[in-house]
Amino acid sequence: MSALSFTGWPYLALLPLIPLGWWWAARRRVRVPYPGTSLLRSAARPSRWIWWYWQPAWRSAALVLILLALLQPQRLFQRVEEVTEGIAIILVVDISSSMLAEDFRPQNRLAIAKREVQRFIEGRESDWIGLVSFSGEALTVIPGTLDHDLVVKAVEQLDVGQLRDGTAIGVALATAANRLRGLESSSKVVVLLTDGDNNSGTIAPLDAAGAAEALGIRVYTVGIGRDGVAPVPIARTAYGYQYANVQVRVNDELLQSIADGTGGLYFRATDPEALGRIYRRIDELETAPIREVRTVDRVALRPELLWLAVGALLLELAGAATRGLRMLQV
Repeated sequence: MSALSFTGWPYLALLPLIPLGWWWAARRRVRVPYPGTSLLRSAARPSRWIWWYWQPAWRSAALVLILLALLQPQRLFQRVEEVTEGIAIILVVDISSSMLAEDFRPQNRLAIAKREVQRFIEGRESDWIGLVSFSGEALTVIPGTLDHDLVVKAVEQLDVGQLRDGTAIGVALATAANRLRGLESSSKVVVLLTDGDNNSGTIAPLDAAGAAEALGIRVYTVGIGRDGVAPVPIARTAYGYQYANVQVRVNDELLQSIADGTGGLYFRATDPEALGRIYRRIDELETAPIREVRTVDRVALRPELLWLAVGALLLELAGAATRGLRMLQV
């Protein structure tokens, strides 16, 4: 979008001087009688008529262009840009041994969870994202960054056995909330994924949820896996994990209470497709606010007008010289 602006508009008062000047020049013009009709016939040729009457026109054009240059015209180009204000998000992923349960065949729970978490990260273009992993203890893998490729690679490297086994939901949530505590973001979110119940750590999950709520942090909890019997690794040998059918259960009541206490939501994923839908749903719920930024670029037109005025004066001088030569040739 463009427009014109004139900062030297008081110079418009000079505009009436142009016709006044021509009127004054016409009054003082000296008329010389022709001694013969041959000169009149010569002066009546179209080429001579053009140069005779166009000279004042070029001079007038030059004066008008100079006046326009004094008005200091500027072309204004206005740009409207949409700037997305990102959300601060900490992703909390359970890497306890039960995440290797194969009730999501042909892949285990952890492999499916990592895939969906990576897809979620790739869809959050402007967000500040951190990563916390936990089992019997919690570890801040990525404190928080806008480099989403770094977070995606960190998620890919998550694996069972990196931390002491167990499920310390309270410690994991407190660690994530601590990472968001000093930020000035308009929206702070924790997405916590687990497949079990709190059985480790010194911080109660609901106490951690209360601290998160006091800090203005929404917590979305995701329970992954089916309740009942599932093949879970019970030992690791030189040939890989040894599995046994073990009773597994997600504490829906606890995860629901954590989400409700912080203004978030609880989701349950009993198959890979459901987990994908859950992360897409969270992505839709946590939309980043958009604000408009308007910038104005100013381009001065004075140089172009002055060059045009110079061109008009040169044309007038050329016309005067040509007419003078033709008068001498008559």
